[in-house]
Amino acid sequence: MILGIVHVALLVKAYEEAIEFYCDKLGFSVVEDTHLPDKRWIRLKSPGDMGSEILLSKAENQEQSYFVGKQAGGRVLFYLYTDDFDLDYELFMSKGIVFTEKPRVEGYGKVAVFKDLYGNRIDLIQFNGLKEVWL
Repeated sequence: MILGIVHVALLVKAYEEAIEFYCDKLGFSVVEDTHLPDKRWIRLKSPGDMGSEILLSKAENQEQSYFVGKQAGGRVLFYLYTDDFDLDYELFMSKGIVFTEKPRVEGYGKVAVFKDLYGNRIDLIQFNGLKEVWL
């Protein structure tokens, strides 16, 4: 029986710059950084310890490099759940995060879209109720 999604691979140009963005600006933490013979295995965990981890995957050739920042084809790649939208929005803005859409209230909650260091679109979202996220 499948129990869930453990890791989501994120194509990056360089490990250190991705770690700096996701950890220093978004508050993720490195839970594993293992040097293997042909690659590094770097896992990032969200500050709230919910959901799957991000597995950083360095683009190793021209084809993979083309897809850095384009993994979702221009759609939102990640949805980051927060329990205090206004606080996190202001914190992200103070750290230089570029929001491409202003905060708005929808039927499901409050949301705004920003981009990571490569241009991947990410939603910052606070649902009206936590239950909605996990059903």
